[in-house]
Amino acid sequence: MPNNTTKSAPAKMAAKKTATKKTVTTTKKPAARKPATTKNKKLGKGLDAIFGGDISTLIDDIEKNTPESKQITVSLEEIRPNPYQPRKLFDEEKLQELAISIKEHGVFQPVILKKSIQGYEIVAGERRCRAAKIAGLVEIPAIIVDFTDQQMMEIALLENIQRENLNSIEEAKAYQMMMERLNLKQDELAKRIGKSRSYIANTLRLLQLPEMIQNYVLEGKITMGHARCLITLPQEKAESLATRCIEEGLSVRDVENIVKGIELGNSRKDRPKVEKPKEYVYVEGLLRKKFRTKIKVDEKAVTIKYTDTKDLNRILELMGVIEES
Repeated sequence: MPNNTTKSAPAKMAAKKTATKKTVTTTKKPAARKPATTKNKKLGKGLDAIFGGDISTLIDDIEKNTPESKQITVSLEEIRPNPYQPRKLFDEEKLQELAISIKEHGVFQPVILKKSIQGYEIVAGERRCRAAKIAGLVEIPAIIVDFTDQQMMEIALLENIQRENLNSIEEAKAYQMMMERLNLKQDELAKRIGKSRSYIANTLRLLQLPEMIQNYVLEGKITMGHARCLITLPQEKAESLATRCIEEGLSVRDVENIVKGIELGNSRKDRPKVEKPKEYVYVEGLLRKKFRTKIKVDEKAVTIKYTDTKDLNRILELMGVIEES
């Protein structure tokens, strides 16, 4: 009897172990399949599904999840910038840093290109192309996609807004180009790129600034905050104040206060002069002679100016109302 009990116990344990192993194996199989399914779904969305949302997710999916077998090597001489690229100025220091990295480690992520009549146009990765040229490379890994002109325009704008900080003037010009070429109104553009209509309108207002001030913003000499303050001023005054901003290092608050002062001065100048009735002018003259001080006569009010206590006592004595000691 004791021997039978001892033998059955290990058999039960062995059975338990086998069951455990089976469970672990079953759980791992679906987990291994999930990432591939998710990635494929994302890649299948296309641009139409992603516009108005996070374009950087789409770009990352294309760059990171396209198999190497579908990537090609393209000569940098055959690549042209995206004609709809809103960014006109690139930070030279950052380009040099990227070029050093590329020279040492190579290009980690392929650029995204579209086949054109003459070579290829950049969809995403212009900084990498520029830095690769600086690093002395003659070709670069690339993924070729088939986008329409409209998609090229939208992806160029959205990628710059979401991945990089677009200069406010570049952003305004990009909005204007999209509205003109795609025949969009402000509210339609706002919905398409996920911004409010007021944001679009305020950004577009920057294009009312003189070209000189727009260039200052593009070059980073003044901020968008400075530029917004100058919109209401005439061109000459706006340009003069923009130059002061740079030379004197004025803050946005400083500029706001100066603009308020200019506008207040202009409103006073523009205010039509009201002719004072002749009888008021006559009475003012009589009172000035008597009290030898500045006196103003308005409707239902007479204002008498004095310099100090001694002068006040003198006027009160002339009026006959000073207290007797």
